[in-house]
Amino acid sequence: MQLKRKLETAEFALLAEIEPPKGVDAADMLNSAAKVKEDVTAYVVPEMSNAVMRMSALGASMMLQNKRMETIMQVCCRDRNRIALQADLLAAYACGIENIMAVTGEDPSYGDHHQAAAVYDISIEDLLVAIKGLQAGKDMAGIELDGPPRFFVGATANAGLTGNELDREVEAVKRKIDSGVQFLITPPIFDISAIEPFIEKMDNPEVYIVPTVVLLKSVGMARYMARNMPHVYIPDELIKRLQKAPDKARECTAIAAETITALKSRRFSGALMATVGWENKLAEIIHGIK
Repeated sequence: MQLKRKLETAEFALLAEIEPPKGVDAADMLNSAAKVKEDVTAYVVPEMSNAVMRMSALGASMMLQNKRMETIMQVCCRDRNRIALQADLLAAYACGIENIMAVTGEDPSYGDHHQAAAVYDISIEDLLVAIKGLQAGKDMAGIELDGPPRFFVGATANAGLTGNELDREVEAVKRKIDSGVQFLITPPIFDISAIEPFIEKMDNPEVYIVPTVVLLKSVGMARYMARNMPHVYIPDELIKRLQKAPDKARECTAIAAETITALKSRRFSGALMATVGWENKLAEIIHGIK
């Protein structure tokens, strides 16, 4: 488990989000991942992010693992009941997937199958308790397993909140840690100072915090995120910088690389590169990290 080893030895872990294909042709996914595998610690494989139907995270993670690329498989409450979730977790571990990330999942109304019924049989807290139980050797019905899994468990933390919302989030995150979470992935950050209050309130050396660095694609994307994602802070100076840049695509990758460099200098546990479909830009971002 390269990810676990790096985090435990305070070595910066560089993660990359890689979307499963919308179909059975996984060549682009595998090729994009292979091009940067010497620099990436592990690949976060989303479970149908934004409720858009794709190949399952389990299937895509197995394909990457078979190519000797370590993965962090998302486990999502939205689409499966407690029986199926536990079954997928056991299958994942048996197939060599040791890193998992528990998520709630966006409502189907956000995606491409609006008529789909969300499951949400169990909450994210219940899922984490179930994972802890599986690792202790029993399923949610209390029945003993023929061999328990041993996962490195992650979850999300909305580190950009403020005021009372931040206090409630910190308490919720602490409950996740009590349920076995070992690393946390934050929403996108563009200014490290925006998550400093969260870091100060957490003050927990037993959990590793890995901020997400999103690759902006345009000035319009930056403006949209600034206006519509209230807990993601994008400085006006950054938007002006993009407006003035003669090569905006290159400037976007430079900003991502600079943000990751800043996270390294501040001794964060790692960073997650989220390229939003531009996996071909991963190498350029990595090349710019100092």
